[in-house]
Amino acid sequence: QVQLVESGGGLVQAGGSLTLSCAASGSIFRINRMGWYRQVPGKQRELVADITRGANTNYADFVKGRFTISRDNVKNMVYLQMNSLKPEDTARYYCTAEVNFQDYWGQGTQVTVSS
Repeated sequence: QVQLVESGGGLVQAGGSLTLSCAASGSIFRINRMGWYRQVPGKQRELVADITRGANTNYADFVKGRFTISRDNVKNMVYLQMNSLKPEDTARYYCTAEVNFQDYWGQGTQVTVSS
């Protein structure tokens, strides 16, 4: 079984920064794509950023220039550095990873940005 566990969420003022982390554990042979999504109540989950095993990155337009995704293939972790946070970034952030050619999701971590 594979588990993804996020950490690093919290309450921050607008303009501030947070770093989210996600650790994959369990019976892991290979992790390909890893990514972060976010969701607010009543809306669909949306892609924030993702990263391939070779560190090619992709960002949603609304976070370009503010967020940075990275990963550690040895530790099986993915990170999301979030700068210049805005109130509209308030959401539950979910980690996802393609592990052993199957997609897994974490439980999410709440990020709240106050104005």
